[in-house]
Amino acid sequence: MKKSQRLLSMLISTALILTVAACNSKKDDTDKSEQQAEQKAEDNKGAEAAPAVEVEKTLFPKGTMTIYGYGNPQYLQYYYDDFLERHRDIAPEVEIKIVQAKNAQDAREKISMTYLSGALKDLPTCTYIDPVGLKDLANGDMILDMTDFLTPLLPKMVEGATVDGMVDGKMYGLPESVRPQLLFYNKSIFDEYGIDPSQMTTIEKWIEVGRELKEKSGGKTYLSYIDPGKNAWRYYGRRGLMPQANGRIWDDEGKVVMGTDPGTKKAMETLDTLMKEDLLFKSTIFEPPLYDACRKHQVATFYIGAFWDEFLRKNVPEMAGEWRVMNAPVFEKEQQGGAPVTGYFVILNNPDDPYTELAKMLWEDFTFNTEQRTKWVKRVDSENGPYANPISLEMLDDAFWKEPSDYYGGQSFRTAEAQGLQNPSKNLPVTAQDAEADVIISAELEAYVAGNQTMEEALQNMQKNLEGKIGQSEVK
Repeated sequence: MKKSQRLLSMLISTALILTVAACNSKKDDTDKSEQQAEQKAEDNKGAEAAPAVEVEKTLFPKGTMTIYGYGNPQYLQYYYDDFLERHRDIAPEVEIKIVQAKNAQDAREKISMTYLSGALKDLPTCTYIDPVGLKDLANGDMILDMTDFLTPLLPKMVEGATVDGMVDGKMYGLPESVRPQLLFYNKSIFDEYGIDPSQMTTIEKWIEVGRELKEKSGGKTYLSYIDPGKNAWRYYGRRGLMPQANGRIWDDEGKVVMGTDPGTKKAMETLDTLMKEDLLFKSTIFEPPLYDACRKHQVATFYIGAFWDEFLRKNVPEMAGEWRVMNAPVFEKEQQGGAPVTGYFVILNNPDDPYTELAKMLWEDFTFNTEQRTKWVKRVDSENGPYANPISLEMLDDAFWKEPSDYYGGQSFRTAEAQGLQNPSKNLPVTAQDAEADVIISAELEAYVAGNQTMEEALQNMQKNLEGKIGQSEVK
């Protein structure tokens, strides 16, 4: 297609040059005029052939490109539809449809089951996925290797964007976002009780603040919250305290060390302190009771990923001006910030799918088209919808990504999100067994949060069940 476009450009340029020459020629030079007329006719033939080139550009057949998404993917539909309108020359009758999955695990399971059934026609073209699910799909040869496509683009992206999307040295994940662990805090609560929030730079001091809040509020205000379900491990474990404390599930040989590793014990004992001292408000995440607790000033902080911004803005918009953001607190000894959370866009390994190349184009446009990305963010932001900082270095330098936010009292959340990526801890290594391991660990932590076992018992049971049901991970 590029060769055809170059040919067309050459033909049109030649036509223009020769037309100008014909206008400036002497009228009495009959032979020359005839030659020019003949040449112009030939050039016009080339110009008339242009529609045939346009037909060649129609690469993608009529149909629907399906994408699995979770969270609030409906906002991405705005970008998808606009992308198609800007590319009707190559996809005149293509639609993009988002199929809502419950979460990354649900998307992975749906894809795996479809593959096993052999119904490749029912597969999506691509899906959003987390590193654990990506590893599982890659090991099953269900997604495409993007190494050749991504390699020349690496200098244009934030450092480490593709790391968690790699398996056996190959890049499978097209990075969609790289978001830090942050500490959201309600400034009005700290003002009310005369507590300086800037002291919450370490986890130890953060806990001290929780004790002070509990005392001064008469037990009304909690330091933070905890989900009594599977998200306790997801947000306090895998994404939170474990990386910051250098905790491990497996050792370097793949043996289970969940019950013996010093870093893991430190992370889990920190959570145990928060629970024993009743510093965490129990509530399912993303549900009305937690938002009501925010309104009633029962929850002072959220030690959580940057994505929490979208849920605050969407669900408690009346609290605009109360909330602020700072880097996640660090352990005094380890002195490393929160581990970044990378979301990925992966393309399914389906040779019968006609939209594989269109999916690559969509991702590249979303990632590097500053004008269109800014336009989309403004629309989503006006609806208090979710969006992440870009991974494009050029885009991050744009003034738009440093603008102040009224919701955060004039603080620039976008700048705070970028600063939160400084001094990160490393994410837990993801093995082919981690999807199953997460289920085992989460079940024991849920029993702990419910009060059915101590943290020591939970760790012992994690160790025993991981050894019994998995045995050893394939560390590479």
